[in-house]
Amino acid sequence: MAGAQGLSFNEDKTKVVQVEEGFSFLGCSIRRYVDRQGGKLLIKPSQEAVERFRKRLAAEVHSLRGANAAAVVARLNPVIRGWTAYYRNVVSSRIFSGLDEDLWHLTWRWGRHSHPNKSGHWVAARYYDTFNRTRKDRWVFGDPDTGAYLAKCSWTKIVRHTLVRAGASRDDPTLAGYWTDRRRSCKPPLLDTTILKLLKDQDDRCPACGQALIDAEQEPQSPDAWEQWFINARHTLRKQRVTKRAETPEGERTCYRLVHAHCLRS
Repeated sequence: MAGAQGLSFNEDKTKVVQVEEGFSFLGCSIRRYVDRQGGKLLIKPSQEAVERFRKRLAAEVHSLRGANAAAVVARLNPVIRGWTAYYRNVVSSRIFSGLDEDLWHLTWRWGRHSHPNKSGHWVAARYYDTFNRTRKDRWVFGDPDTGAYLAKCSWTKIVRHTLVRAGASRDDPTLAGYWTDRRRSCKPPLLDTTILKLLKDQDDRCPACGQALIDAEQEPQSPDAWEQWFINARHTLRKQRVTKRAETPEGERTCYRLVHAHCLRS
């Protein structure tokens, strides 16, 4: 059976169920829970998706035995940010908190394996601290030499889905501005707070070329696509230091602006 845009159903994977029974779709569990008030439809990360993610984290940390803490942070942060970015629009708070506990145990075991002759107190003092100054959390894993730290899943803010305007179609060329504004209004999660402020102050524009700093055409549609987005953002955006001149040296002021990496090279 083909749809209007050439899509078709896979009959082997398609079935009709009651919404109260629940079903999985695109990594989400969709189910209506009935209570005395009538019921509520909840969308959560599916158990299969959560278990796959747990296994992915465990495999990544195990493969990084022998590496330093900075390498652990650099490898895991896009993975964590990508997965939580994809699921930030559904009921995920408890799952995010549970994954943070898993990450703590994984990094703790990594630290104990990396330093078998050191005590647990030494490992805690070496790799856990309040690295993120905006959060009063003493147990953030990081690299004391570089200050790089591991993002926590629970730091991703849950953002409820905004309903699409009635009659708005992505195929309508006259609504291109609507979809671009809608995309830009939803800022990427877990970006550095300084970067988010600069994006807002600069209206998401590069001062060198005038183009958008972040592609607003299409939001990533999977955890893997989000992961790649964060990897690309790390390489495509740069903070540039700018000195604003004044009549006297005492009046000079240093600030930062956000530019494309290729604009800096050109």
